[in-house]
Amino acid sequence: MQYKVLGYTDLKVSLICLGTMTFGEQNTEQEAHQQLNYAVDQGINFIDVAEMYPVPPREETQGLTEKYVGTWLAKYKTRDQVILASKVAGPGMMSYLRDGNDLSANHIRRAVDDSLRRLQTDYIDLYQIHWPSRGTNFFGQLGYQQSSHAGVPIMETLSALAELVSSGKVRHIGISNETPWGLAEYLKLAERHQLPRIVSIQNPYSLLNRSFEVGLAEMAEREQVSLLAYSPLAFGMLTGKYENGVRPQGARLSLYERFNRYSNALSEQASDAYVKLARAYQLSPTQMALAYVNSRPFVSSNIIGATSLLQLKENIASVDVSLSAELCVEIEAIQQRIPNPSP
Repeated sequence: MQYKVLGYTDLKVSLICLGTMTFGEQNTEQEAHQQLNYAVDQGINFIDVAEMYPVPPREETQGLTEKYVGTWLAKYKTRDQVILASKVAGPGMMSYLRDGNDLSANHIRRAVDDSLRRLQTDYIDLYQIHWPSRGTNFFGQLGYQQSSHAGVPIMETLSALAELVSSGKVRHIGISNETPWGLAEYLKLAERHQLPRIVSIQNPYSLLNRSFEVGLAEMAEREQVSLLAYSPLAFGMLTGKYENGVRPQGARLSLYERFNRYSNALSEQASDAYVKLARAYQLSPTQMALAYVNSRPFVSSNIIGATSLLQLKENIASVDVSLSAELCVEIEAIQQRIPNPSP
């Protein structure tokens, strides 16, 4: 396993991070524990959860992911072996969560205490804002449309996070699904008011969605804010299992219609091209897609998810895959021909 420094901290996180949003929906508690044990055995020390997980979010399953990770931590006494990240949900999607969740100070305090209880720990290494409170472009919106919805001021959210750091409940803070303006605002307010600095940003990044490179990659490098890349396989589109429109029984895109972000016509066309390219170089399409993300200098950790140990093994093994200069030229040719089909 390879390790990179998280932001400006002294934490070294594994290049592969274990994503967990299937725990409690597609994976049982026993399967979750098996995945966690295998991941740690392979050198993974970074685990990412969220209060809203599993996905798709439902009131009856909310919190199960953190609960399963918590029972694993308690059973195997592994807390000191892992860097644990969680997230507080932004507003607008789940009315059942905290009586209508938002990112105000009171809601953040309640959210972290609930997460700590489910996780059976007294601290979280990285606590992240899952998505912004204000109206802006995220979750697949590439172009910004002016919005009158200001949401909870970032200053209030950041001050609440600072309290958590001071109390010892949280070691470091991060953001997710954010824009260049949002990142800049968090950094500006932290400097102006001597508050904890953002150390990471968790945004989508894959061969189908390289929009991070446009405005955020330079900021991430120059400001020492680590990208934690999620959806590096674009909901499995880049694995080849959905090639030519096939929908295998039990696969995520077959089970859940809501996961259509990466399956429009252009995305299918680009995915098929990347899959064929990988096979031409005698590579697994999955490992080529992950190896590309692994190789980006602004990526500190690549968040992978799996529903089986077989998938997990293939994903983790991508750390040993190197892409030739010739292959990278051909990847760029596909990106030029079909740029960012699934923002």
